[in-house]
Amino acid sequence: MSDTTPAVATAPAVAAPSTAQKLTAEVLGTFILVFGVIGTAIFAAGFAGGEGGLNVGFLGVALALGLSVLVAAYAFGPISGGHFNPAVTLGLAVAGRFGWKEAFPYIAAQLVGAVLGSTLLLLIVANGPTGYDSAVFQGASTGYDELSPGGYGVVSAFLAETFTTAVFLFVILGVTSAGRSAASFAPLAIGLTLTVLALIAIPITNASFNPARSIATAIYGGTEALGQVWLSIVAPILGAVIGGFIFKAVFDRAAKLSA
Repeated sequence: MSDTTPAVATAPAVAAPSTAQKLTAEVLGTFILVFGVIGTAIFAAGFAGGEGGLNVGFLGVALALGLSVLVAAYAFGPISGGHFNPAVTLGLAVAGRFGWKEAFPYIAAQLVGAVLGSTLLLLIVANGPTGYDSAVFQGASTGYDELSPGGYGVVSAFLAETFTTAVFLFVILGVTSAGRSAASFAPLAIGLTLTVLALIAIPITNASFNPARSIATAIYGGTEALGQVWLSIVAPILGAVIGGFIFKAVFDRAAKLSA
């Protein structure tokens, strides 16, 4: 007698991403972010370098940042979690969402991806009609005083970078919390949040929120950009740590108490 029981189709098991795959995803995602936002600032926004461009302005650069993170998160988020930012990695570790042992390899991968993105832009600029000029990258670098599009000083710049990054971490932690029914829309919420925050911060600092993006731009932006890059490293990391600590202390504690 033959068995007439219909076979039950089962989805093939998917192996968890390896460490190498995760780090490669962070390299590629950060590359996309830097290439997208700094490329827009250099080639399409009139304020980068002081002239030229297609004048998409602050709004165009803010959208480029949000969209770059959005597409990178959808493409590589399922592999690595889609950090693409040392401040995000450290903030997630502080919040207990990411292991400290993995944090520093992630940060190294993000720096590699960011520098690859800015180096490719350097090669394009250097072979363009005017050749390489550090002022082009200085105009897209983050900072204060001379590097601030609005002429804001160091205190304003530090406050803006710190607390916009803290807000960014609040959103990331909120939309990726366990039990969220719309988790697939998390990259959209994160990308839109970055766009809004960039609209606030671009006139003040040129909008960093990301030490890797700032370092990758500053290395080709001359002594002024390199001299101010400390702020774009310290302030976003401080903001991310603040955001991660507050979220863990307030919301994760409340969730455990109600369980």
